[in-house]
Amino acid sequence: MTENTGSKFIGRGAHKGKGIAVFTSGGDSQGMNAAVRAVVRMGIYLGCKVYFIREGYQGMVDGGENIMEANWSSVSCIIHKGGTIIGSARCKDFREKAGRLKAAKNLVQRGITNLVVIGGDGSLTGADLFRQEWGTLLDELLKTNEITAEQRDKCKTLQIAGLVGSIDNDFCGTDMTIGTDSALHRIIEAVDCIVSTAYSHQRTFIMEVMGRHCGYLALVAALTSEADYVFIPESPPPEDWQSKLCEKLEQERSVGQRLNIIIVSEGAIDRNGDPITAEQIRKVVVDNLNQDTRITVLGHVQRGGNPSAFDRVLGCRMGAEAVMALMEANENTEPCVISLDGNQAVRLPLMECVKQTKAVAQALADKQWDKAVQLRGKSFMRNLETYKLLTRLKPPKDAFDDRGHGKEGYTMAVMHVGAPACGMNAAVRSFVRNCIYRGDTVLGIHDGVEGFIAGNIKNMSWSDVTGWVSVGGAYLGTKRTLPGNRLGLIASRIQEFGIQAILIIGGFEAYQAALQFSEGRDQHPAFCIPIMVIPSTISNNVPGTEFSLGCDTALNEITEICDRIRQSAQGTKRRVFVIETMGGYCGYLATLAGLAGGSDAAYIYEEKFTIKDLQQDVYHMATKMSEGVQRGLILRNEKASDNYNTDFIYRLYSEEGKGLFSARMNVLGHMQQGGSPTPFDRNLGTKMAAKAVDWIVCQLKNNTELDGTMCCSDPNTACLLGIIKRQYKCTSLASLKMQTNFDQRIPKDQWWLKLRPLLRILAKHDSTYEEEDITDSKELAKKLSDLRRRGTLVEFEVIEYRADWLESQMTKIRKHVSSP
Repeated sequence: MTENTGSKFIGRGAHKGKGIAVFTSGGDSQGMNAAVRAVVRMGIYLGCKVYFIREGYQGMVDGGENIMEANWSSVSCIIHKGGTIIGSARCKDFREKAGRLKAAKNLVQRGITNLVVIGGDGSLTGADLFRQEWGTLLDELLKTNEITAEQRDKCKTLQIAGLVGSIDNDFCGTDMTIGTDSALHRIIEAVDCIVSTAYSHQRTFIMEVMGRHCGYLALVAALTSEADYVFIPESPPPEDWQSKLCEKLEQERSVGQRLNIIIVSEGAIDRNGDPITAEQIRKVVVDNLNQDTRITVLGHVQRGGNPSAFDRVLGCRMGAEAVMALMEANENTEPCVISLDGNQAVRLPLMECVKQTKAVAQALADKQWDKAVQLRGKSFMRNLETYKLLTRLKPPKDAFDDRGHGKEGYTMAVMHVGAPACGMNAAVRSFVRNCIYRGDTVLGIHDGVEGFIAGNIKNMSWSDVTGWVSVGGAYLGTKRTLPGNRLGLIASRIQEFGIQAILIIGGFEAYQAALQFSEGRDQHPAFCIPIMVIPSTISNNVPGTEFSLGCDTALNEITEICDRIRQSAQGTKRRVFVIETMGGYCGYLATLAGLAGGSDAAYIYEEKFTIKDLQQDVYHMATKMSEGVQRGLILRNEKASDNYNTDFIYRLYSEEGKGLFSARMNVLGHMQQGGSPTPFDRNLGTKMAAKAVDWIVCQLKNNTELDGTMCCSDPNTACLLGIIKRQYKCTSLASLKMQTNFDQRIPKDQWWLKLRPLLRILAKHDSTYEEEDITDSKELAKKLSDLRRRGTLVEFEVIEYRADWLESQMTKIRKHVSSP
């Protein structure tokens, strides 16, 4: 399968006059509106005429008001909404040639030759068929005089770009489809609520989630909620699943667990291909164990609610990339689908992906379960493998003593260093259980480096970490203190407790502490053991990884708070909110929250800004407010600038916006660290810890002397485990040192900075069909005169201006807006 990884942003107005339309088809999913917004604004930025097609293919066939031109404000204040504002519908008419003929006529009459299709494999297949028939359809329309020869020649080629909107994540070729992450949020929220009542009454709950043909939602929900059993179509349970299920539930109750959670996909089947229903499972549990068992069917709740930050950013990136793909296409270009490969938006051949997706269905029909799992992709396979590792029916009989500690094997320690972040507890749980299952002993070091020195170190058993996956913070305790000149004291503790490997989970301080441990090997041989770091910080400022544990939860917290803050101004005339985010010198949270929240600007340390930039942003805000936008959002990273602090920016907007808008300031503070971990962080922590165990065991086997002492002197025995693109990668701490800006505590190269141009394009009113560069006050005065004469406003951009006449122009705009 070939792919195109996209291109750099094309210049403003580079494709003036081209017609492009966007529509949503099939089932709705959260994040579709973010994609629609990105298509519209990127299209306008490039000079295109952009159209909505309402009600999917049905609107394309019916035409009329269902196909309407979109402008910048058409997609204001929609990024936070679930579903799709332009509607979606099933369409029988489009399946017939007569219906496609009507659709072609409606598009040609408006000069639309580029389509962005947001839907599932059925919708994308229909679009490809439409493209293939396009020439024939136009010839027929020309023959019946329904279009002119000029229209036929002008619209001779139809270009297609697809985006997959589906909560099931059932499309091959992409790691995540738009809406999947939000659906997982709904499921996990429901599970967390049910756990409380199940615990109170010692109940067993069976939860049915969506996934008629794909078990992704059920699998990840089970992995991130500590579910005891999961039923999915791709990996049916053994033929004697009834007895295996009961044995598993009894085992959990025997160690003091008061509740059981069973997740079942609506498409779950047994080895014979027959359905396994929630009612069947309930009957098995009640008849054999006599447990109080209840069923909860989540249904369409999973499709509802606001989209998660991940889905908003995904929709923005995919929507923009779809427009880019269409603008770069020619008559020989194959239709593409925009996919997510690791952390990169890529273009893949549409029909090859559809073909592979259908191959999964065929494998299921043929009962080729292993093939079906393999076709689902690496992400699905990793999730299934990790779930099986953590929920084995029984650990080895001889691996434990009476307290659940490993009888033999290695002695490994786990600790936190740095600030708490959601996902830390999930990682510790995974590490403890994977080690104990092997027969290793796990020591929990409490309260970071200080606890290490004080000897606050305790054995951890299987049951000690029950329920940890869903809890934020750090149960082991954590502090920012670094070892410094106390390495000798720590080395003595390593020898005292017989520690043979250390896993450190934390942020930049954890990276620094591990680096100090490894650099102290020459003076203190006790540190010649495997040392692994799992980055966990909301700031996402650790080198060697694109994502840290906790940053997704923090990003969602910020996005949700911004939604509420803007909603608080509902009914209030024009208000701008200036919000300060955490992150130290790293602008990740401000940038991604700005993209997810539809902010008008996001100021960060890495991208320097001046008073001139601030003035221009104020002017853009004034322009948008004068055109009907009611609320503005400005984000600022806490260390973006020493002088242009949050209070300064708030006062600037307050002063310059007098008579046009009011301003409010919010400093979010430590609430960004709190809350329950998102499914992403729970899943990431669980899988990273499992990978860490594999790496540590490998290092122990390769670096143990005959007398049992460790001899880890190679730099590659002290590593940080990160995510680079779509792969887990262990990078030596020594090599990461060269990639680090220690003064500002950030990596020298940060991938998310590439999203800054997209943020600016989607945020600012800097594009029109009719490009107008205003460079002096006489031209602006003429514009204002035209505005007064017509009584309307048009979009325009100030490319350069002098600060000495900015105030006078702002005054003119205020007077114009305040006049009847």
